[in-house]
Amino acid sequence: MTIAYGDAEEARKKRKKRVYIERNREEGHVCLWNDYFSETPTYPGNFFRRRLRMNKPLFMHIVDRLSNEVQFFRQKQDALGRLGLSALQKCTAAIRVLAYGIAADTVDEYLRLGESTTRKCLEHFVEGIINLFGEEYLRRPTPADLQRLLDIGEHRGFFGMIGSIDCMHWEWKNGPTSWKGQYSRGSGKPTIVLEAVASYDLWIWHAFFGPPGTLNDINVLDHSHVFDDIIKGHASEVTYYVNGREYHLAYYLTDGIYPKWAIFIQSIPIPQGPKVVLFAQRQEAVRKDVERAFGVLQARFVIVKNPTLFWDKVKIGKIMRACIILHNMIVEDEQDGYTQFDVSEFQQGEDNGSTQVDLTYCTDIPTNIASMMGVRTRIRDRQMHQQLKDDLVEHVWLKFGRDEDNNCTLMFLSNYYRLFYLSMF
Repeated sequence: MTIAYGDAEEARKKRKKRVYIERNREEGHVCLWNDYFSETPTYPGNFFRRRLRMNKPLFMHIVDRLSNEVQFFRQKQDALGRLGLSALQKCTAAIRVLAYGIAADTVDEYLRLGESTTRKCLEHFVEGIINLFGEEYLRRPTPADLQRLLDIGEHRGFFGMIGSIDCMHWEWKNGPTSWKGQYSRGSGKPTIVLEAVASYDLWIWHAFFGPPGTLNDINVLDHSHVFDDIIKGHASEVTYYVNGREYHLAYYLTDGIYPKWAIFIQSIPIPQGPKVVLFAQRQEAVRKDVERAFGVLQARFVIVKNPTLFWDKVKIGKIMRACIILHNMIVEDEQDGYTQFDVSEFQQGEDNGSTQVDLTYCTDIPTNIASMMGVRTRIRDRQMHQQLKDDLVEHVWLKFGRDEDNNCTLMFLSNYYRLFYLSMF
């Protein structure tokens, strides 16, 4: 009995005691307020925009919503009447971690938050962003949105185009070792795939995150819900004419890996002839919208560019979703800087094009198995895909061929001589 007591006492002495650090959180709030939020801040608005990735009014809107509707972000008092961390400190810490992809203890010296507290702030922040803003800023296109996207697509030479689709990979550094083979491909590092649809203004309309990195774009598409609205009859009716032929199915621009379905339009790998060369040029230029969206998303929130340090896949998914929602909020707030088009030219009610959208959802379509299989057959129609591509080639040539005739002819000749030279060896 004495031996057991002695062992317990020795173990108690060896046990590490938690060290309390007085961080003076009130001083952290005052410093933050004077630097960015006072009437005469130390750092002007452009510094705020660069460091917190958004303008100050948008940031304050987010802080107000979180502090009013999420219990965690409300400033509380302890038993001695001392105020806790402010909502500004908590939200700034979370944004800094997302924006710079830094460790949780990096904001300790300035904002006066410990490592575990910063991690809690990040987790509650991304959940609050998803719950409060996800329905509005990661929504399917409304009929008005769809009409605007179609009008812009028509202006760029692609009738019926509503965006471009592609995938990106996010490296998972601390994933389970037993899952490494399932998530690793090519470089040998485990990654998680994001499938997204983006439009001309870099707004991300669809995000499907979570498939393992061993899947290619086609495998991810098989698991994705990008076509659910169309298959279930919840999508708006679209009618447009290309080269005098009527179509009723909007489409996405893609790269060459995607299948030749009626809802996808790819470029032409080795274009032969001025018309086809011009079409390939225009398609590859417009399709870069989704690539630009990925680049801006990763530059704005470096956490989705650097290898993720979280081991919980659910938390990783919430971070990605929250970053996309914040990205769309910033795009809406700064929309004049993300597009070269004057959207006022494409107002509803004006007869400014031949693409029309039924402004009522087609919810009356029966969603039985037969109708769903019929829609799936339409989506995968290869003959319609080829017909639409041929019509688009003619339309792009009629719209832009006069300006690009000489350039396309030179490119055609260069491709011809390049193939002729390769055939000699």
